Amino acid sequence: MGRIRTYQWEDPAVTAEVAGRVSGMELLREMRAGRIPGPPILATLDFTLDEVESGRVVFSLTPGEEHYNPIGSVHGGVYATLLDSAAGCAVHSTLPVGMAYTSLDLNVKFLRRITVDTGRVRAIGTVVNAGRRTALAEAKLVDEADRLLAHATSSCMLFPVPPAQG
Repeated sequence: MGRIRTYQWEDPAVTAEVAGRVSGMELLREMRAGRIPGPPILATLDFTLDEVESGRVVFSLTPGEEHYNPIGSVHGGVYATLLDSAAGCAVHSTLPVGMAYTSLDLNVKFLRRITVDTGRVRAIGTVVNAGRRTALAEAKLVDEADRLLAHATSSCMLFPVPPAQG
């Protein structure tokens, strides 16, 4: 009587191996074009990378019941995942070959509830400031009418990727 959702993903090691050899922009563009697999989280939550440019990315998701919390709306963790992905990938889009990032923090403000009736939502991430060791990014989660649903800021640590052994 329950609902079932089945999904599949590709080996994340394939993408991680490519990530160490190309710029952040190239990695994201290749992922968006489907030439390298996206990370498993895209399949898990069923969201997509729609736009990539230097310092700006857009992810989108059509909310489903599988995203719900116990009170019948999209769980805050889904908001946070979309916002973290958008902010982090905006930073990643600016990185040269041999550099990577990790999120140091994520500050999320929830402004409106999301349900299946909300329709497709977009997480728009932009870089606010990029330094040598850290970057600050923000992300906005908006509905189809561009109403703000949530907002986040994220600090990211930038670091060199060790060269491939081989």
